[in-house]
Amino acid sequence: MTVAVVDSGVDARHPQLRGAVRAGPDQLDGGGSLVDCVGHGTGVAGIIAARPAAGSPLQGLAPGATILALRVSELVELEDGTTAGRRGSPAGVAAAIRAAVERGAGVINLSLVSYQDSADVREAVRFAVSRDVVLVAAAGNRFAEGNRTPFPAAYEGVIGVGAIGPDGQRVAGSQTGPFVDLVAPGAQIVTTATPQGLMTVEGTSFAAPYVAATAALLRQYQPGMTAPQIAARLVATADGGVAGPGFGAGVLNPYRALTEETGAAPEPGGQALAPVAQDPRAAARAEAQSRTLALSGLGVGLAALMLLIAVVGPRGRRRGWRPGVQRQPEPPDATSGDRAAPAFGSRH
Repeated sequence: MTVAVVDSGVDARHPQLRGAVRAGPDQLDGGGSLVDCVGHGTGVAGIIAARPAAGSPLQGLAPGATILALRVSELVELEDGTTAGRRGSPAGVAAAIRAAVERGAGVINLSLVSYQDSADVREAVRFAVSRDVVLVAAAGNRFAEGNRTPFPAAYEGVIGVGAIGPDGQRVAGSQTGPFVDLVAPGAQIVTTATPQGLMTVEGTSFAAPYVAATAALLRQYQPGMTAPQIAARLVATADGGVAGPGFGAGVLNPYRALTEETGAAPEPGGQALAPVAQDPRAAARAEAQSRTLALSGLGVGLAALMLLIAVVGPRGRRRGWRPGVQRQPEPPDATSGDRAAPAFGSRH
């Protein structure tokens, strides 16, 4: 499955990305999309598709995916909230989205934000949606600076992703609004650095690729599912119950997305959701539980039978096994000092 990373380029020299990256058009300066001077796109690509490597704790969520690198910007946000680097253009982003579709990407990751609507980008998004491509975009990191509407996350047909930390709380800068469909890990994230090694990153830019990778896994596992059905599945299987704005439907759960039958209604004109095979371990657990309940019921029945024998047996012996005959109470038992119970009407 091909996932397009529309970003600052991807450094294909990284040991865990070798053989995993295809070059797409460079909309920035023609230097090539396998150049990444700021490392942003390389980090995004690692979260999606980093191959396992001896001695590295990192593995991408979809390590069998192919990354299609498209270079559109080198603008990065610094720790003090300012930005640095060369800014791309809306026309370049729109051209990259169209190029990704034309080169067969089933999923497009857009870990970039503009706070101005663009007709070019909006039309490119519509083109990708019409071609049944899943689009995932970061919701932006400027909550404290006014929480302005981020594009392309706010466009129809794009899955907008916010960020949470290891404590399950929204990352402070992660924006809130109707453009957030769900959230994913976006703090203390370890991923690929350029040209090698690892780095720790934070922000909605690095939450979005978790959602893009899960979409790629779904496209591989259920190739008959449409992009709207995949989006519905991701939202329906998110872990809800989270408090406060900015979480959308909840926290991305890749395992649930791949294994649960949601029963979500199809989009207008779409087909019914493809059945998803249940986890075989869940079936084994259910069978084990059934066996346990059956054995427990048998044990209770045997215990009741033994109790009945213990109570009825002595009484039967005392009345000579003659039904319905009242016998006089016997004298106290010489051994225990307890008085024997009458045959009927005993108190316990």
